Amino acid sequence: MYDYIRGKLIGKSRAGLTVETGGIGYLLEVTARDLAAAAIGEEGKVYTTLIHREDKMSLCGFLQREARDIFNILISVSGVGSRMALTLLDEFEPSELIGLVIEGNFKELTRAKGVGPKLAQKIILELKDKLMNYAGAAPVKTSTKQDAGAIEDAQTVLISLGYSRDEIKSAIEKCTLKDNACAEEILKQALKILSV
Repeated sequence: MYDYIRGKLIGKSRAGLTVETGGIGYLLEVTARDLAAAAIGEEGKVYTTLIHREDKMSLCGFLQREARDIFNILISVSGVGSRMALTLLDEFEPSELIGLVIEGNFKELTRAKGVGPKLAQKIILELKDKLMNYAGAAPVKTSTKQDAGAIEDAQTVLISLGYSRDEIKSAIEKCTLKDNACAEEILKQALKILSV
């Protein structure tokens, strides 16, 4: 419903970050990382997701689009609510989290508070297919000198996050990668470029 809110960052509290725009103050649940990074008194753009449950409605906010997109994928896993997804994004950078899921590294996922081995394995089981077998079109052709499989894997994940084929091609071509970089490294750099 809301893609982002642009306004003045006017307050931080345990409940979250308050953004004022059009005379309305929106209280957003955010990660501790974003709360610390928010510059109070400055204008800012916060990407949002509306959470609607039987007992309450809330807005979750993110300073970077890719964090919001990963959050939306995380909450699609049964047993992962908005708080757990925020906890995961507090512990891991979005590209790191994607890499752990693709690698199937459930032990590393258990570093996040409240994530046990069973939930970590469930997250990997449900998300690996969503990230890697996204029903997208053929890979985007780029002029980079990288392993085609790694580029294709990175592109598939970026498509599943909602980026357009033109955005992906442009971002991957702007990456400064060593020869034969892995999909995770391509993703990490491409996400940084796309978040600007």
